[in-house]
Amino acid sequence: MSQFVDRPLSALLVIDVQVGVVHDAWHRDEVVANIAQVVEHARATHIPVIWVQHSDDWMAIGSDNWAIVPELSPIENETTIHKNYCSSFEVTNLEEVLTDINVGHLVICGAQTNNCVRHTIHAALERGYDITLVEDAHTTSDGDWDNGTLRAADIIDDQNRSCAGYQLPGRSASLITTGDLVGIH
Repeated sequence: MSQFVDRPLSALLVIDVQVGVVHDAWHRDEVVANIAQVVEHARATHIPVIWVQHSDDWMAIGSDNWAIVPELSPIENETTIHKNYCSSFEVTNLEEVLTDINVGHLVICGAQTNNCVRHTIHAALERGYDITLVEDAHTTSDGDWDNGTLRAADIIDDQNRSCAGYQLPGRSASLITTGDLVGIH
């Protein structure tokens, strides 16, 4: 149970599934299809869907790179959070949105696993939220670090491992597959 005992509801946070973010992401089409299933399930079960869009110099608001991928379409009553930092909470109104709709638990999917997904997970836990990471509905791209290559698959596996059973006082992180979440086996 989250630290918000008076906020029993869940929300789906779809982080940075934008054209310029996922263009070369690991298993892009499969992961975006999983995210689409998760979004449809949330809508069907009346769980609020909150979209997060990152912007910076190479991905300006309104540009083609900034747009949500064409396979996903926010609907009119869904909230969109615009951010400039890796954490979806930093200098945004996400906290106020979650408070207004009584959310204490976040289901998280999106991109980039090792950046905005990871930082949002930690920020949520540190603020008192429970989180569930949809383990096959987040992605990233290969990267370079310390004269070596970080494989996207390894980054994703590492994030999934770090969420499995992670706990802080009064809140926790867990994992679920798309199939288990939406009831497809």
